[in-house]
Amino acid sequence: MSIWDELTGQAEAIAVFTAAAAGAPGAMTHSWLITGPPGSGRSNLAFAFATALLAPAGAEPDEATARQVAARTHPDLNVLSTTGVIIKRDDVREMVQRSHYSPSVGRYRVIVVEDADRMTEQTSNFLLKELEEPPERTIWILCAPSEADMLPTIRSRVRSVRLRIPSVADVAQLLVTRDGVDPVVAEQAARHAQSHIGMARRLATNADARARRQETLQTTLAIRSVSDAVNAAARFIEIAGADGKAITEQLDAEERESTLRSLGVEPGGTLPPALRAQLRQLEEDQKRRATRSLRDGIDRILVDLLSLYRDLSMLQLGSASALVNVELSPELIERARTMTPAATLAVMDSIAQARTRIAANVAPALALEAMLISVVRGVRSDGGFGAASDNRTKELAS
Repeated sequence: MSIWDELTGQAEAIAVFTAAAAGAPGAMTHSWLITGPPGSGRSNLAFAFATALLAPAGAEPDEATARQVAARTHPDLNVLSTTGVIIKRDDVREMVQRSHYSPSVGRYRVIVVEDADRMTEQTSNFLLKELEEPPERTIWILCAPSEADMLPTIRSRVRSVRLRIPSVADVAQLLVTRDGVDPVVAEQAARHAQSHIGMARRLATNADARARRQETLQTTLAIRSVSDAVNAAARFIEIAGADGKAITEQLDAEERESTLRSLGVEPGGTLPPALRAQLRQLEEDQKRRATRSLRDGIDRILVDLLSLYRDLSMLQLGSASALVNVELSPELIERARTMTPAATLAVMDSIAQARTRIAANVAPALALEAMLISVVRGVRSDGGFGAASDNRTKELAS
């Protein structure tokens, strides 16, 4: 199987990278930026390109190289990612130092920076000089949602490759062929994930994830009052927390076990005091990952709510576009009778604003409450809440 087979819907980008890896004239550069919406496969494409670069010149990557890259253990591959909210400058400094090591077994030393948009401006400027003058046999591959997420000085020193959103049919077919998912479940998962490949796989293979998504949509459709909105916000925090815990719990346990093993501590054994600092550092990293996972879980809920009101808007405007949440058509048709198109768009604006506020470190509960109160405003025929509710709305929005 080719290393490019699972990169569905990205034929143009694959052509660019295969030409570069093969040494086509003018195709290669030493600094790349892969951009694309969440779930488009940025990281997967970056590591496929890395695999091709680490193979001998003119040869297809062998199975051993592919396995090493997949496990992130290849001696000429370095990966910079973060489980926290930002990429730390010290981590970038370490990667810069590693970029000057000569390749040990391959043609290049490849450095992949996932979520490069999580670098602060100061950290980005620290990386800038390396992108201007990288060592001759070092390749930098940055991944970010869009070019606008990177500093202009970074953008001017990399070659950008933009990915597109794969179709629902393409993602569903990938789930069927790669993961053995039932075609009906695969289509539904791809549609609900809005072609986000990673989320589609999770929805297709995890019944709890599907149930949590269904609950958030049903809860939102049931909101009729300010108290409903406040209760729903609290429930969404719980759902996001449970979703994040399901993702990180097993990983945390595996990391702890691996760390103890590397320190020479047997399962169930006592950790010597001199080694407790290493375990404390791991626990702090896992706490930061839990914080990010909670935020990511809340953002997934908000994206699902956007799909709900997008469908509602399509129904109100008589659009022939396919609905994301076809299964909720009866409820959506009923809600369309109690809201105007303008009110629906106002709710969508509130959801987008909530995502921005949470990204700017506003307390998630307050941001969600303010957003959900806009749902109440939309379904009320008189367009108001009364004096007490108006005060609560101003408080939450401030």
